[in-house]
Amino acid sequence: MTDARRPIPIRPLLGSAALHTVLATLSVLMVLPFAWMVLTSLKSPDEVNAPHWVPAAFEWHNYLDVFDTDNPDPHRRGVDFARFYWNSLFVAGWVTFLQVLTSAMAAFSFARIDWRGRDAVFLMYLSTMMLPGLVMMIPNFEIMIQLGLVDTLPGLILPASFSAFGTFLLRQFMLTIPRSLDEAAEIDGASPWRVFWDVILPLARPGLITLAILTFMGNYNSFFWPLVMLRREVNYTLPMGLMFFDSTRGQSTHMMMAAVTMSVAPMILLFVFLQKYLVRGIQLGAVKG
Repeated sequence: MTDARRPIPIRPLLGSAALHTVLATLSVLMVLPFAWMVLTSLKSPDEVNAPHWVPAAFEWHNYLDVFDTDNPDPHRRGVDFARFYWNSLFVAGWVTFLQVLTSAMAAFSFARIDWRGRDAVFLMYLSTMMLPGLVMMIPNFEIMIQLGLVDTLPGLILPASFSAFGTFLLRQFMLTIPRSLDEAAEIDGASPWRVFWDVILPLARPGLITLAILTFMGNYNSFFWPLVMLRREVNYTLPMGLMFFDSTRGQSTHMMMAAVTMSVAPMILLFVFLQKYLVRGIQLGAVKG
């Protein structure tokens, strides 16, 4: 009669424990800068350079002071942060909408419609992804000058409304949708636009959400293009506004950290609530080449 009790293998347990220890350590190291930022945002001006991390008293009014442009105390005088917030949301929202729309239409053409030279044009279109953004910045800036859109929010939106990466991502996703659905819709009398709008787009929703998340986060945090395009404070986006805050308010580190915390909080919440759509969209889009 064999003994039902078997020895527990030690090596796999040790390997699992070591792996979890390494991952936990890396997680703590990644969270530390964010924790320091939040705690510093709650300090008084005299405590900013103190060696301890936790403030003696939590100065919650620092977050309100960021918006107070009339405060006589230079260490507590804010900037037009609400305007910067609105500009960033406005630009990122419009760029996301236009980029998802144009990328979906281009992807539908490359994935579902047969036309002469389609694959060659797609390869040419895809080759633009190999060009550094700085190379395209000068032509884009010259075009914005000709259109009279320098130092305007539309000047930030228009060049970013088209994306070779977005087209590639959605094309790969649309290739996974069975062709029989297109044929069935065409037999029922649906036009190509109707097939695109009523058949393909609903099925491509995970890919659309993935592209929307990536586009919004990228444009919300964009810095270099607004730095080139914008001149007036009223048009500053959040990254530009934070640079203006840091350069005009002196050593107001506590206020700066409060502003940065409010800037990154929406992106963290967006990623936390939509991460399952992001992962699913990327996985499904990589099924078929």
